[in-house]
Amino acid sequence: MLYLTRVIGIAKRLKTPFATVFIKLFLRTLYFALLLIAMLGPSFGGSKKEVKSIGKDIMICVDLSKSMDAYDIQPTRLEKIKHEMKKLVQAFNSDRIGVIIFGAEAFMQCPLTYDQNALNLFIETMNTSLVPASGTDFGPPLRMALKKLQDEAENASQAKSKVIILISDGEDFGEETNDIAKDIDQQDIKLFTLGIGTERGGNIYAGTGVKKDREGNAVLTKLNSSSLKSLANKTGGQYFEINETKNDISRLINTISKIEGELRDARYVDVTANKYIYFLAAAALLFALDILINIRTVRI
Repeated sequence: MLYLTRVIGIAKRLKTPFATVFIKLFLRTLYFALLLIAMLGPSFGGSKKEVKSIGKDIMICVDLSKSMDAYDIQPTRLEKIKHEMKKLVQAFNSDRIGVIIFGAEAFMQCPLTYDQNALNLFIETMNTSLVPASGTDFGPPLRMALKKLQDEAENASQAKSKVIILISDGEDFGEETNDIAKDIDQQDIKLFTLGIGTERGGNIYAGTGVKKDREGNAVLTKLNSSSLKSLANKTGGQYFEINETKNDISRLINTISKIEGELRDARYVDVTANKYIYFLAAAALLFALDILINIRTVRI
C-alpha cells in the first residue's frame, strides 16, 4: 500500500499517467494469494481406495496355580510371564488376543480383543489367588480356547490363522489333555507351549516364608518340560522356554508372525489428493513473469 501511494503521488506531481502500476500490483497480489493457498494444502477430487483388515486370533492360556509363585525365575515365574506377555500384546497389536487363566479349572480373563490397554490391565492384575488352589489341568483351558476360536470361525480355512499359546511350568494333572490336543490338531489350529521355570526347581512364596508340606519340608516345584513338548508335538506346534539362562519369547513372536492372517474385512473409503502443486506452479510462473517483464509504472 505504501508503494502504491508513493508511485501515485510521484505521478501526480509529474502529471503523468500511473494506471500501469495496478498491473504490477495485481500480478504480485495474485501469486502471493496462490502461495498462501498452496501452503494450506488444498485437497479435492474424490477417489475410492480399498482398505483390507488382515489378522490372527491368538488365545493365551496362563497357568495361575500356586507353583507359578516359585522364585527360581526372578522375581517369580508369574511376574516374569506377565512382563513377557506385554511384549506379545505389543508385537501383535493388529491381531485379536484373548486371555484364559487356569489351575484345575479355567476362567475367561479377557475375550478376544484389539484393545491393548484392556489386555495389559488384565495381565497386570493376574495372580495365583484368582483360581482355586487345587493343582493344574491343561484340559479345561485348552477346551475353552478351542471353543472360543471355533465360535469366531466362519469356515474351516480360517482356522489356519488361529493360535493357542499355553503358558505353564508343565505340571499337568489332567486326564483329558491328550483328547483335547487331538481336537485342536484336527481343527488345524496351532498350539504353542511356553515353559517357565528351571530343572533344579524353586520354592514357593507363602506369606512371609516359603510354602511347606505336611511334614514341614519346603515345597520344591520344578519345570516339567516333557509334558509341554509332547503337547506341542501332537498339534504340530512348537515348545518354547524361559529359564535362568534363556528366554524364547522373541522366537515365539517370530514363529507366530510367520503365520498368515485371514481377511477379516474389506471396504472402500473415499480419499482425496493434495493438489497444492498446481497452485504452487501457477504462483512460480507468475513470479517469473513479474521478474522478466518490465512495466513502467510512471510514464514521463
